[in-house]
Order: sequence, then structure tokens, then C-alpha cells
Amino acid sequence: MTKGSQATYSISELAREFDITTRSIRFYEDQGLLKPKRRGQTRIYSLQDRVRLKLILRGKRLGFSLAETGRLFELYDADRSSQTQLRTMLELIEEKKADLQQQMDDIKVIMMELNSAENQCRQALTEIQK
Repeated sequence: MTKGSQATYSISELAREFDITTRSIRFYEDQGLLKPKRRGQTRIYSLQDRVRLKLILRGKRLGFSLAETGRLFELYDADRSSQTQLRTMLELIEEKKADLQQQMDDIKVIMMELNSAENQCRQALTEIQK
């Protein structure tokens, strides 16, 4: 939907675009992450809601909890030019990066252990087959 120059979206349009259920979108709304306008029972999503939905889904893929995403939205909405808000956002980003780096390190260790176990199993199988 478009009204003038302001793009709007229905819940089904967003669900189709992002390949998620309308229930998921309503859940994000219940969590306070999206704030559509209402026309009767119909939800009308703005371009800002669409961008937020895209960020929510991207954040999920990157391991951000909905609470963390919500906190980032709150900081952004509160004051986009505040040094305190920006520093807090940078701290959250650094924490998430550190968490992800730790996960990558853990995955590397597990992969090495699995490779070692796989090699031992293959050697044992080769010995048994001789």
C-alpha cells in the first residue's frame, strides 16, 4: 500500500516479503519492537516498521536476542545524537562481537575434536577390515 509518498504495508505483505508468519510479526509487535498504526482491526505498517522488521530478523541471524534488539531500538529512538546513547550502543555491539568470536573459537575446537574422532574411527575401521 502507498498513501501519498509514505509507503505502508499490510501484515501479509511483510510476511510474504520476509518469508515469515504473520504470527511472528504480531509477536514482535507484542514485544514492543514494531508499532503499526491501526485502522479498525487492520494493522498498517510504516516504512520504519519494515526497516525494523528487517533489522530484527538480521539481528536474530547474528545471535542478538529480542531484548538486545529492543534495547538498541530504544537507544536509537531516545536520542540519535547523544554521546551516552552511542557509547552504550557501541558497548552492546562490542559485547555481541566478543560473544560471536567466542562461539567461533568454540566451533573451531569442536571441529578439531570431531576431525580427530573421525580419523580415529576411520583408522580403526581400516584395521578391522584388514
